[in-house]
Amino acid sequence: MELKADEKDRGKRIDVFLSEQIEKLTRNAAQLLLQDGNVLICGQTVKKNYKLNGSEIIWVSMPELKSVDLKAEDIPLEIRYEDNDVAVINKPRGMVVHPAAGHPNKTLVNALMFRLKDSLSGINGELRPGIVHRIDKDTSGLLIVAKNDFAHERLAMQLKDHTLSRVYEAVVCGKVKDDKGTISVPVGRHRTERKKMATGNLAGTVKNAVTHYEVLERFDGYTYLRCRLETGRTHQIRVHMAHLGHPVAGDPVYGPKKDPLKLGGQCLHAAELSFMHPRSEQKVTVTAPLPDYFVNVLKILRSKDNQ
Repeated sequence: MELKADEKDRGKRIDVFLSEQIEKLTRNAAQLLLQDGNVLICGQTVKKNYKLNGSEIIWVSMPELKSVDLKAEDIPLEIRYEDNDVAVINKPRGMVVHPAAGHPNKTLVNALMFRLKDSLSGINGELRPGIVHRIDKDTSGLLIVAKNDFAHERLAMQLKDHTLSRVYEAVVCGKVKDDKGTISVPVGRHRTERKKMATGNLAGTVKNAVTHYEVLERFDGYTYLRCRLETGRTHQIRVHMAHLGHPVAGDPVYGPKKDPLKLGGQCLHAAELSFMHPRSEQKVTVTAPLPDYFVNVLKILRSKDNQ
């Protein structure tokens, strides 16, 4: 399609202009069009922050939408909060968030497609409908889902500017010395072990990462922590705690090879999530109680301390 900018558009970003001119096109979707080279000005591609001078002819190629080729599965879900725009799910430990190699089904997305049917945003493409952010397979707890593109774009912006708050609870190895602390160490992909993230020996993009923690309880050989993410990098808490010398108990990737508590996965739970509602702009805070596996670990550690 052909669009024309005029004097009133002078100084406006191209992604904003496109979202205003094309019905149902969100700003995030406009940025994807620009990123994929589907927007031309004077025959040239432009970046999302290009500012109009008010006289351009813009050519936009709208790619054909891909259908979602995923099976809806009747898998129980615990929804802690839901309205017409968002849902907050308490993901059980062991559930993969979205299909990937080795996990084609029985994921959170499959369950959401059954439970919410057509009420999911499509901004992330066919493999991750509605998913704004994710948590690891063996991490339990809260995850927010967008039910339309309007909500998805605004929640994604909150993730980007760190106003979407996420609080985790964890049991880590060893006795953490300080009652409170902040870990501000960049995280990136490990140079040789490509499935791992790391704080050193990095390859590719390295991103700033900040984790705040406080001690809730100390045991013989372990510490119970509350962690608040200021940024949200892949495996951030797991990598940062390992960097501190206190890997998350049971972590098969960043922790010790021996797992005395027989956890079979990291003892990490997303306990609280706060965000500004995308439509009402009111703050929403959702909590999820500790799951049974986590409660049992605390019972074992407390009983050992009392012996």
